[in-house]
Amino acid sequence: MSRPAPGAAYPPRMDHHEEQGPRPPSTHPPAMEWRGLSKTFDGHRAVAGVDLVVPAGSLFGLVGPNGAGKTTALSMATGLLRPDEGTASVLGHDVWADPARAKGLMGVLPDGVRLFDRLSGRELVTYAGRLHGLPRELAAERAADLLRVLGLEAAGEKLVVDYSAGMTKKIGLACALVHAPRLLVLDEPFEAVDPVSGQGIRTLLREFVAGGGTVVLSSHVMELVETLCTHVAVLAAGRLVAAGPVDEVRAGSSLQDRFLHIVGAPEGSTGGLPWLASSSV
Repeated sequence: MSRPAPGAAYPPRMDHHEEQGPRPPSTHPPAMEWRGLSKTFDGHRAVAGVDLVVPAGSLFGLVGPNGAGKTTALSMATGLLRPDEGTASVLGHDVWADPARAKGLMGVLPDGVRLFDRLSGRELVTYAGRLHGLPRELAAERAADLLRVLGLEAAGEKLVVDYSAGMTKKIGLACALVHAPRLLVLDEPFEAVDPVSGQGIRTLLREFVAGGGTVVLSSHVMELVETLCTHVAVLAAGRLVAAGPVDEVRAGSSLQDRFLHIVGAPEGSTGGLPWLASSSV
């Protein structure tokens, strides 16, 4: 893969055929593929044999109730947690058999990420770029670009330990983007982020995909996934219960209603806390 031009924030577009008429089937591997991913903790099956294919060029949402196995699955798929069984690949490269190549193609924002928070924001993003092999000048240039786009320019010289939760999330995203990966894997990227910053991140992710990249993100917010993502997968109790284009999965209803139906959520009032009613005072 050719190195992006200096200052490029996104991967180059994939080559397209210029001829008119039907195109041959794509020979490109999927952006990410899971086969039989499984993990057990203390006798509890957190992820149970999940198979998933993420098409290249998609904005793919991963949703599920708390404890469904989303973070565990993403950690195994990105090389942060070794699976008990199964494999994960990124653009045809096995995450565990060929970790250097697979991880070089990814930008990852884990949930609860621990950062080198005694660095300033600018230093941290530059350092992340250097770890990915970027020349010092290019890493610094891209760090400046990302701080500006993510609204962190004024906080660039401030230590990350003094950042708010939302700012920490954004600087983690900048670190994931600085080496111009072809795949972004983001665990709850909008958590603790204010609405203005959230809109900026949505725009950034759409531009990343338009530039030839692929995004996989987890979220608890169905409306966000429905309006942002092209594809969605639903995990429940460690198992994949639905996956495909968003319109196909929601099947004519809202994604929220379809999700509640798929995971078997109870309907109506709980009827269990009458003492909360103001009339009981």
